[in-house]
Amino acid sequence: MMAESVTSQVMANGPRNLIVKLTDVSDGSGLAAVKIVDAQSIAFSVGGQAPGVHLKVRRIAYDVHGMVVRLQWEATDPVDLATLSGFGHLDFRRLQGIPNPKAPGATGSILLTTIGAAAGSAFTLELEMVKGVPQA
Repeated sequence: MMAESVTSQVMANGPRNLIVKLTDVSDGSGLAAVKIVDAQSIAFSVGGQAPGVHLKVRRIAYDVHGMVVRLQWEATDPVDLATLSGFGHLDFRRLQGIPNPKAPGATGSILLTTIGAAAGSAFTLELEMVKGVPQA
């Protein structure tokens, strides 16, 4: 049996916006605190600076079947961002995005945990983010 893993595809990676699509079909083992967006990565940098705690989530489109997906901001004690099941979208654009809470040890990265994943359960997520890197 193969270990469960999330497939991640960067749909857009510009100077301001970052869009990541994630998919998974569970083997029943589930996922625990998997880093799905590494805000410290130079791959997402703007002018050589990684977004880090400046990253904001503007929109989440999701299709989750047979499990619950829990998204958290990475920190010493991770902070909940969203809990998803079924299908739909969460739109935070009118709020200019959900900012990182900047809790102790915050990195700006996003973690994913599945709850109650049975073999064959699946999810597709699309995260639209703003990098928010301060410009000199």
